[in-house]
Amino acid sequence: MFDKILIANRGEVAVRVIRACKEMGIKTVAVFSEADRDALHVNMADESYCIGGVRLKDSYLNMDAILTVALETHSKAIHPGYGMLSENPEFAKKCAENGLTLIGPSAEVMEQMGQKEMARAIAISAGVPVTPGSDILDNAKMAHEEADRIGYPVILKARSGGGGKGIRIVRTPEELDNAFELVKKEAASSFADDAIFMEKYLENVKHVEVQILADKKGKVVILGDRDCSVQRKNQKLIEECPAPVLSDKLRKEMYEASTRLTKKVGYVTVGTIEFLVKGDSFYFMEMNTRLQVEHSVTEMVSGIDIVEWQIRTAAGMDISFEQSDVYTGNHAIECRICAENSKDFKPSTGTVKMLHVPGGVGVRFDSALYTDYKVPPFYDSMLGKLIVCASTRDGAIRKMKSALSEFVLVGVDNNREMHMKFMDNNRFIIGNYDTSICQKVL
Repeated sequence: MFDKILIANRGEVAVRVIRACKEMGIKTVAVFSEADRDALHVNMADESYCIGGVRLKDSYLNMDAILTVALETHSKAIHPGYGMLSENPEFAKKCAENGLTLIGPSAEVMEQMGQKEMARAIAISAGVPVTPGSDILDNAKMAHEEADRIGYPVILKARSGGGGKGIRIVRTPEELDNAFELVKKEAASSFADDAIFMEKYLENVKHVEVQILADKKGKVVILGDRDCSVQRKNQKLIEECPAPVLSDKLRKEMYEASTRLTKKVGYVTVGTIEFLVKGDSFYFMEMNTRLQVEHSVTEMVSGIDIVEWQIRTAAGMDISFEQSDVYTGNHAIECRICAENSKDFKPSTGTVKMLHVPGGVGVRFDSALYTDYKVPPFYDSMLGKLIVCASTRDGAIRKMKSALSEFVLVGVDNNREMHMKFMDNNRFIIGNYDTSICQKVL
């Protein structure tokens, strides 16, 4: 087991990893930008070091600075959190070259599953259903030919995309040329890779993901599934575990497909396989080779600390429990609390004047906020995750409504009221909502 881990991230996830390390008796090293000198993770870690300016490329994406601190502090591993460098195969290779363990899968697996057209091919070889799609599109002419073959509407995707970037829905041939150029430019600027491909765009679908855990001996355990269909501009807002209105037969098929894919690619540690679900059919979207923001809802239902097991399996430990040991009898819901204007959803900043976090059995708030903390304008707008768990879905909805009504954050505009709208929405309450629900509620 590692005796010291550097956390190459900030905010809520850095705090989450530090807490897990403390419980495991592992020393922690935090890195931070000049804008984060007063951040909570800086004060919680055993050691903290500034690695650069406020811009991401100067600090949290500065591979050389992070590696230098890790080596100078004699850290044995680096936890990348989510986002940032968490799915960067180049960083994984550099860690290995310097004798450091990046807590995640190998660089080779990251590369394979991070390039979406390659991931599709691997999924097909593992017998996992995929939507009709194309190879990499060389030019707009090829895009038109493929769109005619697949049938409109289609969706253009950046090969190295993620986080809702590098995606455009195209409904008619007239829209295709402009969308093709936009996606290529966005892909180049966001991911330094302008390769894009095309898939059939499925409407009125659910976005369901499966949480996997795998060790170095090839053992794979499914920790549960999550419904992530409440999205605005491809950004998840609410997640719940397990996914409602999913039949036992379909769930079993998705778990079996996820296990096959995990074994096919030789995956180790924590990962998530995302699917689109339409009726009784499901289609592979992508595999996230990292810890997910929404891992917390699965923890609440299963009682398994996903971050701790991510660290254990990365260190080479075997999974000590069986699939039958994973508890699935509860229901959990997570609302992402973001710093944004409630009218136009623009990101907001400010100083936390007052913070009251709801409590009670089955209520959890994962955050790096504290009173007098100044929310900087340079990073992701998520302030925290409010999570509740109950024995039934109806009970979880009632508990979330209670927790949201109790939650108080003064000084920074946030989206608490937006979440209340969803908890009162009939379609959400019934559970048969799909990815179009935001257009109907907001």
